[in-house]
Amino acid sequence: MAAFTWSPVGYLATPFRDRFGIPRQPRLAPHARGQLRLLPPYDRQEAVRGLEEFSHVWLSFVFHRNDAEWGPTVRPPRLGGNRRVGVFASRSPFRPNPLGLSLVELLAIDTSAGVVLTFGGVDLLDGTPVLDIKPYLPFVECEPAARGGFVAGPPPQLAVEFSTQAVAQLACHERRWPDLAALLREVLAQDPRPAYANDPLRRYGFRLYDLEIKWRCSGTRAVVEEIAPAFSP
Repeated sequence: MAAFTWSPVGYLATPFRDRFGIPRQPRLAPHARGQLRLLPPYDRQEAVRGLEEFSHVWLSFVFHRNDAEWGPTVRPPRLGGNRRVGVFASRSPFRPNPLGLSLVELLAIDTSAGVVLTFGGVDLLDGTPVLDIKPYLPFVECEPAARGGFVAGPPPQLAVEFSTQAVAQLACHERRWPDLAALLREVLAQDPRPAYANDPLRRYGFRLYDLEIKWRCSGTRAVVEEIAPAFSP
């Protein structure tokens, strides 16, 4: 069998520094923006000519931080982490080949110095290698009658609140990231905890931009307790 070697067209910059906290599907967090600077020889204006006419694109990418081997079955979070399905009946990142596909909104194209594409609703880790970009075609790729299997609709939403301390910290950090509050609400509303997690006293944390977000969950409420600068190990 032939082996294939792929060269990324660029590396995506996103707010997500940890895998924990990333939305499990694209477009669940519209304020999650990503920028892709195309690498040579793909960074030519001609390569994106006409792309501005499309509102959404598919990104083909690599799960570059996978640290586990693939298996024939997985436990999807939508099934509570207790029921197994075949890996090909899931969107698990642990696949025979660590390839992913994500539908994102195309917000801007800048060709003033190379090519930089800005996307909305990204669900990818910072530094993700992007292998290809293809326009989304609604007339063939939107099928209202399609069955969604065990993923019948969006997951239940958590109500997101901010502690007094977090509100004050948010005011400082929003000078750099005006959409930070909206992004935090969108990310935490999806409940990024593992399916088996149900400890209201446990404090969770993840990195967003260069910030460390500390929060707790009780019932249907997620409370952001602290937003502080993150320190690299």
